[in-house]
Amino acid sequence: MILLLLQFNKNKVMHIYDLCCAGHITLDKVVTPKKTVHMPGGTAFYFSHAIRRFSDIDFKLVTALAESEMAVVDDLRTKGIDVDVMPSRHSVYFENIYGENQDNRTQRVLAKADPFNVEAFKDIDAKIFLLGALLADDFPLELVKTLSKKGRIAVDSQGYLREVRDQNVYPIDWKNKLETLKYVDILKVNDQEMEVLTGLKDIKKAAKQLHDWGVKEVLVTLGSLGSVIYDGNEFCKIPAYKPTEVVDATGCGDTYVTGYLYKRAKGASIEEAGKFAAAMATIKIEGSGPFSGTKEDVESRICTAKQQVPVL
Repeated sequence: MILLLLQFNKNKVMHIYDLCCAGHITLDKVVTPKKTVHMPGGTAFYFSHAIRRFSDIDFKLVTALAESEMAVVDDLRTKGIDVDVMPSRHSVYFENIYGENQDNRTQRVLAKADPFNVEAFKDIDAKIFLLGALLADDFPLELVKTLSKKGRIAVDSQGYLREVRDQNVYPIDWKNKLETLKYVDILKVNDQEMEVLTGLKDIKKAAKQLHDWGVKEVLVTLGSLGSVIYDGNEFCKIPAYKPTEVVDATGCGDTYVTGYLYKRAKGASIEEAGKFAAAMATIKIEGSGPFSGTKEDVESRICTAKQQVPVL
């Protein structure tokens, strides 16, 4: 019996996902000039609903939330999403308030969830791990180091640059950024986050600085002006695609990252992945809730929509 068990373990093949997203599912209150909506949110939520639209990718979600919000996970599972849940005393509760300019928002955090730990990922392997941090302490450095030995690490910087004081969110620099960024392969920042991290307003200089700190692919999003991607060799200018109307910008950054990682996992070039990501974000901004289009919708938008190319 022991010999048979040893032989089984020896022949057992570890499953490796194309993408694994880790992040808290939040309770979101979204206030726009037109209406107020209560919905689930967070990188984990928007990533999962967006990536499930593409049947040719193998992905997993690792999230943490309170038992009271497990209905959200149940719904994800009914849609075919592979979800692991790390129990938490509370769920993250965000309030997002937008004005007429959807590039700007005011946030409050009304509750926090427990941070992730190494134990939650002990049996998970993936080619790319997306760490969807919402707050600075979501992913300890020890966990980032551990996951970097399993696959490539992708990070959206926004959560690392948030400090909560009396429920209000204030921008801060990323603690331990020099220690953490050397394990990060793909980093998304917007222009404000880029300046906080590097102290530089110039996109080229800031992207080069982030690359010098260890990041392999630096994605700088500029809202309606497009985005710029730097890989250490060249700057790729990605156009923004004009939406038919602006309804809700919540989750657009998460949708952009989802599209980019999806295409990169499928072997696409940085430019092709960037354009796909930008078009996905445009389609998402035209409605409330997560991206619900198709690959064909995204490809059509790239070919037909008006473009705004960033200026460097």
